Order: sequence, then C-alpha cells, then structure tokens
Amino acid sequence: MAGVAGRTPKSDNGMGSVPELEEDIRQLRADIAKLAEQLNVTGEHSYKAARRAAKEGVEQLRVQGEAAMEGLRGNAKDFEEQVLSTVREKPVTSLAIAAGLGFLFAMMSRR
Repeated sequence: MAGVAGRTPKSDNGMGSVPELEEDIRQLRADIAKLAEQLNVTGEHSYKAARRAAKEGVEQLRVQGEAAMEGLRGNAKDFEEQVLSTVREKPVTSLAIAAGLGFLFAMMSRR
C-alpha cells in the first residue's frame, strides 16, 4: 500500500508509524478544509453567474414585452382609424351592422 504524498510505509505490517499517520491525518484535514473552501467559492461564483443570467433574461423579456405592446398599440390604432374612416364613408351601413351585432349579442346573452 503506497503512503500519502509519495511516502512508503516503514513498518512490516504495511502501515506507517503513529507520527506518520498523525501527520497524514493532519494533511488530510487540511486538504479537506481547502476543498470545502474551494467548493464554497465555486458555489458563490455559480450563484452569482446564475443570478446575473436571470437578471439579463428578465431584462430581455421586459424589452420584448414592451416591443410587443407597442406593436399591439400600433395595430389597434390602425384598426381604429380604419373603422372610423369606414363609418364616415358609409354611416347608414355602419349603423345597420352595429344594430345587427347588438341584436345577436342580446340573443346570445338570453340563453
């Protein structure tokens, strides 16, 4: 059995002496503490990166939502202008269509 850090055991039973074992245990504890610290730092970096990516995603979605709302507003304004121009051009026909739609909605709401 090979020893820690490249050392070879000196006793016949394949185990090192007590001071060597104690030193190996101290070294293992120090290594474990370093690993725990590195994992903690890595976790913090990962958390910060994930948080930054989430913020960027939220900002991008907000911008896309605002652009979509502007597009809808533009479409609604165009539709409104078309309806107004049609009503101005053909007021009697528009009034008849409005009355017909009102009648249909009234019939559907009774059921």
